[in-house]
Amino acid sequence: METRRRFPPPSCTSPSPASTLRSLPAAPRSSGDRIQASDALPIPIRHTNLLFSLLFVCSIVFLMRRWRDKVRESIPLHAVDLSELVSIISVVASLIYLISFFGIAIVQSIVSSHEDEVDDFLPDSKMTPSPAPSSDLAMPVLAGREDEDIIAAVVAGKTPSYALESAIGDCHRAAEIRREAIRRISGRGLDGLPLEGFDYGSILGQCCEMPVGYVQLPVGIAGPLILDGREHYLPMATTEGCLVASTNRGCKAIAESGGAASVVLRDAMTRAPVVRFLTAARAAELKFFLEEPTNFDNLSVIFNRSSRFARLQDIQCALVGRNLYMRFCCTTGDAMGMNMVSKGVQNVLDYIQNDFPDMDVISLSGNFCSDKKSSAVNWILGRGKSVVCEAVIKEEVVKKVLKTSVSALVEVNTIKNLAGSAIAGALGGFNAHASNIVSAIFIATGQDPAQNVESSHCITMMEAVNDGKDLHISVTMPSIEVGTVGGGTQLASQSACLDLLGVKGACMESPGANARLLATIVAGSVLAGELSLMSALAAGQLVKSHMKYNRSCKDTSKAASN
Repeated sequence: METRRRFPPPSCTSPSPASTLRSLPAAPRSSGDRIQASDALPIPIRHTNLLFSLLFVCSIVFLMRRWRDKVRESIPLHAVDLSELVSIISVVASLIYLISFFGIAIVQSIVSSHEDEVDDFLPDSKMTPSPAPSSDLAMPVLAGREDEDIIAAVVAGKTPSYALESAIGDCHRAAEIRREAIRRISGRGLDGLPLEGFDYGSILGQCCEMPVGYVQLPVGIAGPLILDGREHYLPMATTEGCLVASTNRGCKAIAESGGAASVVLRDAMTRAPVVRFLTAARAAELKFFLEEPTNFDNLSVIFNRSSRFARLQDIQCALVGRNLYMRFCCTTGDAMGMNMVSKGVQNVLDYIQNDFPDMDVISLSGNFCSDKKSSAVNWILGRGKSVVCEAVIKEEVVKKVLKTSVSALVEVNTIKNLAGSAIAGALGGFNAHASNIVSAIFIATGQDPAQNVESSHCITMMEAVNDGKDLHISVTMPSIEVGTVGGGTQLASQSACLDLLGVKGACMESPGANARLLATIVAGSVLAGELSLMSALAAGQLVKSHMKYNRSCKDTSKAASN
């Protein structure tokens, strides 16, 4: 359930993409919230701007005319009457106001938000650990106590498990104590779950709470994938046998046919708050207000102040009764960008509240985004990176590497991926197994695995070309949600996989280039995976290959516990 938020007062934080478990009380305004000049004004800010602009122009015109007359009549300019004194004061006052209002926007666009630079974009930055849930545990008050005493306190409920890191001051020791406390409470051990060999300090406050170990997941390498004239070796974290081998075969077929090509059609992360009014007519007024080009330009300025990388592109509105859903679309540089767009949306809602004080903000996310859910809006309009990737596979490669024919591939794709998915009522699922490849690369590179839901939206097309001799294959993926900074991308293993792909961290020369390249690599990998699996189906090799690569007679339970 998303955190339910209402005005006033606005909360100082925006909800994360992950669902919250309970409603949170409104937090006091922090120093990071910018107090707008309009907060102290009885009229909307745009009217105030117009008033001071007119006052400045009129005062300048009046003074110029008076000074012209003085020059003609040889009257000293320093001889000032009351009307001229008032005009001079008006010019100074209006000039100060206008410089302050517009100058702040310019400075903020240059300096930007310190939070976004730390949280989302500086590749080597470390996020500040979250404060302890209880103020009396802010200092490592338990650091000098024996482990057994702390374990007993956790088991007895005297020391909260979530406070161990801040109370002890040692993340590894906290995980070890928590692990033992869980064993005593549940009566079940975690012998097969490794504890050593992981930097628990690297996940504090950003990736995982209350850790007790880490899951070992094998990473295989497929490739090289020849995409847009470059070679990419694909890290795939999976426990499904045959997946890496199959993708590798697809990469080989693409390479022997000259490689694949990709195009990024759109780059825009979304967040869609929902607000409510007393009447549908009033909600429609806000909809028309947002769709007015002049108002959109003003809102873009407000939105873009939240980060030097966030740039508002569009606002798509949907009205349901007296509820208005506003889908904000913006670029987010090399970050996946959910936190960034949420922060910008919060700033816009604060600004809109001045003109629409009767607006009730129900939730910062109204599911029109739509995050971690299969939805038509993502399938049609896209979310994140919209990518199309294609290749022409030569006839001899189809026969030699893929062990099938062009006509058989086209037939199976039409009957299975297109007609079969239509019968199933699929939404974005017109493919063989795009989610297999997307999930494997997401986990290996530190992406949000839950966003595999919409990121795997894909339609696979196959056609016979060049007089029916060669195969044209393409995948169109409208909502690949990836980033190369922030979140799990900062962990050592995931960072290494990103480095292998050549997209580690932020691209300083062209912000967003690394994330877009990663999206095309994901699409190219899906192309290879689709080509290989469809060939196996067309040749009747699916069961045989899985029995060869996806079965084992070894008992690995003992090895896991060592």
